Amino acid sequence: MWLRITGAILFTGVFGILGYFITVISFLMSNENGYVYVGIVFAAFLISINLSILGILKKMSGKAVLMTMISLFAIPLVGYGGYELYIDRIEIKDAEVDLSAYEPFTEDNEVVKLDEPSTYKIDGEVPELDGATALYPVYAAFVEATYPEKTYEHEPSPDNAVVVSKTNGAYERLQEGEADIIFTAGPSEQQRKALGENMKMTPIGKEAFVFFVHESNPVDSLTIEQLRGIYSGQITNWSEVGGKDKEILAFQRPEGSGSQTGLENMMGSTPIMDAPKDQRVTGMGGVIEKASNYRNHRNSIGFSYRHFATKMVNNKGIKLLHINGEAPDIPSIQKDLYPLTAEFYAITNGTENENVDPFIEWMRSEQGQELIKKSGYVPLEGS
Repeated sequence: MWLRITGAILFTGVFGILGYFITVISFLMSNENGYVYVGIVFAAFLISINLSILGILKKMSGKAVLMTMISLFAIPLVGYGGYELYIDRIEIKDAEVDLSAYEPFTEDNEVVKLDEPSTYKIDGEVPELDGATALYPVYAAFVEATYPEKTYEHEPSPDNAVVVSKTNGAYERLQEGEADIIFTAGPSEQQRKALGENMKMTPIGKEAFVFFVHESNPVDSLTIEQLRGIYSGQITNWSEVGGKDKEILAFQRPEGSGSQTGLENMMGSTPIMDAPKDQRVTGMGGVIEKASNYRNHRNSIGFSYRHFATKMVNNKGIKLLHINGEAPDIPSIQKDLYPLTAEFYAITNGTENENVDPFIEWMRSEQGQELIKKSGYVPLEGS
């Protein structure tokens, strides 16, 4: 018996170390949670082999051995897989948006259209466009109304004139002169400095910066001061703002993204706490951290822009919070009652394309503002 126990210990030591390194490597090489499945399989494998070495399986019936294997391998794998599917269903992720549905001039696309021909048509060199994911439906509608009819694929490429690089990528391309106009909610301080004095921001519409929670959260409204308290780390429990006695998971977005810039603008001079991390203890005192994206757990809070969160991404299980008692709806945004109402812009950086200025002027015209409204955003006051 002691020989079997010694063998089990040696086997566990050797293959446990091997499994540890394989799990760590799979974690480092993937942004997903595949390393969890690797860990489950290795743990189940070690346990099953040890049961065999110790002679326990020999004492069991065939049916009992089968049930044991199912318990060791199948139940944890299926259980964790089901959990991941649930989280994936309720998590807001940019990748869930099929932007090809908004590509101009494609058959049966979702681009909104004017009721009459556009009063402005681009003749000659078309402006190179880029921008935030959330605003692609707007500038795709501008393109279909004014550009020569052809294929405009949204994937960033030197051959594509109307693309979506997301906020960070759009600013980089604008800085490098690869885009004539970008469409975003406005630059971060770092992005503003990188562009310099030639940057010009022209407001073309309005949108609401929103915070959302799980639909089961009893909190329906927060004040600006409470939000600043949460994202500075001073308020850490929902009970402090009228909710249940649960820790607040205040998730953030990557630095330089449009929504993270929105958070920075809301916070003003109040410092933002470090973003929550996915922490994986790797042994030997080491911890590998990955910045967490928003995951809609019942005690979490996240943020985005109204149209993107409610229309472009069809997620269930969340509710938008009222801020200072005001709902983030179109009437409140139009009248600037909702306190986190912000303009979004057509931004240039010294382009030489002669069609850029009249194109932007048309965006602010009655027809341009009509397309903004039809796309689900809020036109400028008086439009």
